[in-house]
Amino acid sequence: MKAINIPISDARSAPPDGEGSLQVQLDPNLKIGKAKVFAIYGKGGIGKSTTSSNLSVAFSKLGKRVIQIGCDPKHDSTFTLTKKLMPTVIDVLEKVDFHSEELRIEDFVYEGYNGVMCVEAGGPPAGTGCGGYVVGQTVKLLKEHHLLDDTDVVIFDVLGDVVCGGFAAPLQHADRALIVTANDFDSIFAMNRIIQAIGAKAKNYNVRLGGVIANRSKDTDQIDKFNEQVGLKTMAHFPDLDVIRRSRLKKSTLFEMEYSPELELVQQEYMRLAAALWLGADPLPSIPMKDRDIFDLLGFD
Repeated sequence: MKAINIPISDARSAPPDGEGSLQVQLDPNLKIGKAKVFAIYGKGGIGKSTTSSNLSVAFSKLGKRVIQIGCDPKHDSTFTLTKKLMPTVIDVLEKVDFHSEELRIEDFVYEGYNGVMCVEAGGPPAGTGCGGYVVGQTVKLLKEHHLLDDTDVVIFDVLGDVVCGGFAAPLQHADRALIVTANDFDSIFAMNRIIQAIGAKAKNYNVRLGGVIANRSKDTDQIDKFNEQVGLKTMAHFPDLDVIRRSRLKKSTLFEMEYSPELELVQQEYMRLAAALWLGADPLPSIPMKDRDIFDLLGFD
């Protein structure tokens, strides 16, 4: 793959966002605007894209104009909405040698199910760049083409655990961060790291922690233990149902699947979550735990 040359001026050093942390600085001219912005985080493979896409549809069914931005080099965040893998912003920028003025809206934005507008930010080739640059360029393009002017909701679907400032870049734009987790040790351990990242970004930006989405879990007892310790709350609970797995294989959102009573309950939970988020989720000033304390907390007696 051709190397991507990222202008140094677009990756300026910021004041520390946390002890020992230097991260990509948000250009003050790249604020999204009036839309409500949510960043979806969680352990890799936990179901963030499924959650993001169905939440986007739920918002659209409330009459809101929605943009979903996938922030993963796999560019698979929106395929249940569009029925295809879309080219990434980085792909299309590379084709025009990073002259963004040569791009058309249809080069990087696709309309998905029920009018949800879909963008795949993508990412630089492994080991060659910063994910924060990609997020910044995506927001810049959306603003240049006035796609954010009439948008009500923006959802960032962010890859895996937060491991560097670049992957935390959507937090610089978000009003609320939501964490998707299962009722197990690994997911909750990752959630604790994400709380640390959100706390670091909250020092310099407006983002606050909105709550937890329990996914792929019959029970929530371990999540409840952790929430009580750190000051979190669960906003929605989605069980481990086969219809959810099949929806990904059918390249469809849950709102397009054949009716069943259990599916209707899941759809209603997404609608309830979207309505609650639109009304405004109170910020949760959560305090992360030490790794050893999580290890001691979780599990069965």
